[in-house]
Amino acid sequence: MKRNKLKYFTIVALMLATAMAHAQSTEGERQNNRRPSLDQLFADLDENEDGKLSKAEIKGPLKRDFDKFDTDEDGYLTREELKKAPKPEGRRPRNRDN
Repeated sequence: MKRNKLKYFTIVALMLATAMAHAQSTEGERQNNRRPSLDQLFADLDENEDGKLSKAEIKGPLKRDFDKFDTDEDGYLTREELKKAPKPEGRRPRNRDN
């Protein structure tokens, strides 16, 4: 009888641990969907820490529009250029009436 209870509690504990791990990963995914701040962007991408981002350091959608944001055409993106860059449009909520 004691073994059955031990098995039961072990299974319940594993289920709870799995549920908690899933909840944490879901929260992490939510945070990852947010746009990074300018400080976070430079901390993550400015590999040589020169205060500007070269095309080689850039990843993702920012790389695709690099030339559009590089307004002084020097081959680097600065904080000022990124502050002045147009913000991407977010997803629009679906119209529930249709």
